[in-house]
Amino acid sequence: MNRPHMLVIAAALGVAFSQTVLAAPAAALAGNPLATASSLPFHYPAFDKIKDEHFIPAFNEGMRQQLNEIEAIANNKAAPTFDNTIVAMEKSGALLTRVQTVFYNLQGANTNDKLDAIDSEMSPKLAAHSDAIFLNPKLWARVKSLYEKRESLKLDAESKHLLERYHTDFVRAGAKLSAADKEKLKAINGDIAKLQTAFTQNVLKETNASALVVDSRAELAGMSDAAIDAAAAAAKAKGMDGKFLVAVVNTSGQPPLAELTNRATREKLMALSLARGSHGGEFDNRELVLKIAKARAEKATLLGYANYAAYSLEDQTAHDTASVNKLLGELAKPAVNNAKKEAADLQAVVDAEKGGFQIGAADWAYYTDKVRAQRFAFDENQLKPYFELDNVLTNGVFYAANKLYGLSFKERKDLPVYNPDVRVFDVFDADGKQLAIFLADMYARPNKQGGAWMNEYVSQSSLLGNHSVVANHLNIPKPPAGEPTLLTYDEVKTAFHEFGHALHGMFSNVKYPRFSGTSVPRDFVEYPSQVNEMWAVWPEVLTNYAKHYKTGAPMPKELLDKVLAAKKFNQGFMTTEYLAASLLDQRWHQLTPAQIPTDVLGFEAQSLKDMGVDFAPVPPRYRTTYFSHSFSGGYSAGYYAYLWSEKLDADTVEWFKENGGLQRKNGDWFRAKLLSRGGTDDAMNLFRNFRGRDPVIEPLLDRRGLK
Repeated sequence: MNRPHMLVIAAALGVAFSQTVLAAPAAALAGNPLATASSLPFHYPAFDKIKDEHFIPAFNEGMRQQLNEIEAIANNKAAPTFDNTIVAMEKSGALLTRVQTVFYNLQGANTNDKLDAIDSEMSPKLAAHSDAIFLNPKLWARVKSLYEKRESLKLDAESKHLLERYHTDFVRAGAKLSAADKEKLKAINGDIAKLQTAFTQNVLKETNASALVVDSRAELAGMSDAAIDAAAAAAKAKGMDGKFLVAVVNTSGQPPLAELTNRATREKLMALSLARGSHGGEFDNRELVLKIAKARAEKATLLGYANYAAYSLEDQTAHDTASVNKLLGELAKPAVNNAKKEAADLQAVVDAEKGGFQIGAADWAYYTDKVRAQRFAFDENQLKPYFELDNVLTNGVFYAANKLYGLSFKERKDLPVYNPDVRVFDVFDADGKQLAIFLADMYARPNKQGGAWMNEYVSQSSLLGNHSVVANHLNIPKPPAGEPTLLTYDEVKTAFHEFGHALHGMFSNVKYPRFSGTSVPRDFVEYPSQVNEMWAVWPEVLTNYAKHYKTGAPMPKELLDKVLAAKKFNQGFMTTEYLAASLLDQRWHQLTPAQIPTDVLGFEAQSLKDMGVDFAPVPPRYRTTYFSHSFSGGYSAGYYAYLWSEKLDADTVEWFKENGGLQRKNGDWFRAKLLSRGGTDDAMNLFRNFRGRDPVIEPLLDRRGLK
C-alpha cells in the first residue's frame, strides 16, 4: 500500500539531529530534480532524471524545511485557529512528502544496494523527524486547545474530522507523556525503524538466495518447456551454466509445486521456502524478530497499553484484541476441519497411485490439481492459455472499470519509467476529463519486493490541487522473449484486487491530504480491493478477456462453468494458511515485554499448536522469519485485516448481485458513498452509508465453505 502523509508516520527526533538538519543549506538541492514538483502531467515523477545520489540531500532538506514550517506554526503568537494550525500542518512538508514517496516506491519496486543503504540511513532519521513534530509541546498545546472547543468552531464535517484525527494522532504518538518518557519513546521509535528496515532487506535478499537450483531438466519434469528454458537462462545469468534456477516467491507455497512431478524436487523447494530467515547465515531474521517484538511491546507499555496489538487495534475498525481473537478463533476449527477433509481427498489419490507416502506441504498443490481435475474435469493449465496478461488488463480489468464507472484508458509512451516493463496509462472519467495516471508494473524482478501492492506517487487533494498518480505492482514471472505472459487464475484475481486499490486512490475526492484515497484503517483498506475481485469471474467481463492467446477463441462455456463451480474448492487450505499467519501475527504482538521468548521457531510451533492450526500439510502463509506484513511494519498486528475486510466485501458482493451487478448506477453509488470519501469519516459509517446497515457474516461463511 501507499505510505501515509508524512505527518502521520510514527517516529522520533533527538536535539542533536534536529540542529544538524536545520543547518543544512538549501543550496544542496541545486540541480536536484526532487527539489521542486515535477513539471510533468499531474506531477508525475521524472524517473529519467532522478538518480540515487539525489535522495539523501532531498531528504535532509525536506526535513529541514518541514521543521522550520512546524516551528513557525508552534511559535505563532496568534491564537490557534483551524487554518493557522491544522491546515498549516497539512500544507507542510511538501518536499519531504515528494522525496519520501518516490524513494520508498522505488525501493520497493526497483531497489539496489545504494537505495537499501539510504533506507538504512534514513529510516531512523525519519522516525526521529516525525517525533520532533508529534512530541513538540507547543504544537500539541495548539492542537489540544482547538480540539477542546471543536464544537464551537463551525467546521464542516471533513474539517472537524481532520481536527479530531490530528488530536488522536498526537495522543497515540505520545504527546501526553512526560518529558522523560518522550525521550524513551524517541529511542524506541528509532530502534524499531532500524530493525524493521533490516528485516525487510533480509527478506528480499534471503528470497533471492533461496532459489532452487537443480542439475537436470528431469528434476523439473511437469513444468512447461518454456518455464524450464527460463530456469536454465536464470541459472546461466548467475554463472551456473548447465544448471536450472527456479526463483522463490515470498509466500510459503511456491507456484511450481503445482506442476513438479518429481517429489524430491517438490520437497527441496518447499524446504527452501519454509527455512527462509531461520537457518543461520547473514540473512537470518530470528534475532531481529525478537528485538522488534520487544521494542513494540515496550512502546505500547510506555503509551499505556497492555500490548502492541491493543495499541494498534484501537485505531482500527476492530478496535480491540478481543474482537480480533473472537473472529479468528471462531473460524480456526472449521477451517482446519475442512483442510483435513481436503487432505484425505488428496491422500486417496496418492494411495490410488501407490505413492507410499503421507501427503505433505510439498505435495498439496500438485495433488490438489489432480483432485480438481477429477472433480471438475479441469486443471490450472487448461485455464492459462485464456489468461494472457494484456487481455486480462485491458479487456478485463479496464473493461470492468469502464462498464461500472465509465472510465477509459489510453496508454502513453512519452512519460519516463524506472524499468522498461512498466506501462503508463492516462485515466479519463465518464465526462471525458482526465482523472488520474496509472502505472502497471507487472513482472517479477530480483530487486523487487515480493507479493502485490498498490502505491501512489501523488495523492489527490483539492487543498493542494493534486490528482492521483497511482501504481499497481504484481510479481508475474516474465516469460522468455517472444513468449506470451499467461497468468494463473490466482494472478488474474490479484490483478483485479490491486486495481481495486487503484480505484480507491483515483476516485478520491477529498480536500485534505491526510484523508486521501486509501488513508483509511488497515482493516478497511483491503475491502474495496477485495470487492473488485468479483468482476474477474463476472460472466460479461470474463467472456470479454478470457480468450485463447493463439486463436482468440473464447473460453469454452463448459470450462467457465467448471471454474465457477470450483470457487469453493480448496477453501479449507486457503483459510487455514491465512488464519495460521494471522494468529501468529496476533500472538507475537499480544506479548508484554517480559513475555518475549528466546526461541522464535519454538514459540511459533507452540503458538500454532495452542491455537489449533498446527496442521503440518498446511503451513502458515508466512512463517515468522519472512512475515514482512507483520515485521516490516505495514500490517503489524493487522494481518487479520484481509479477513475482516472480506466480511464487508462478501456482503457488498451480495448487494451488487441484488441490484443488477455490473451497472453504472451501482458503480456510481459505490463511488459516491465510499470510494471517493477516503478517510473523511469513520470507516464503518461509510459502509453503513453505502449498504444501509451493518455488515452480516453469512455471505463470508458461505464463500469460505464454513457454514
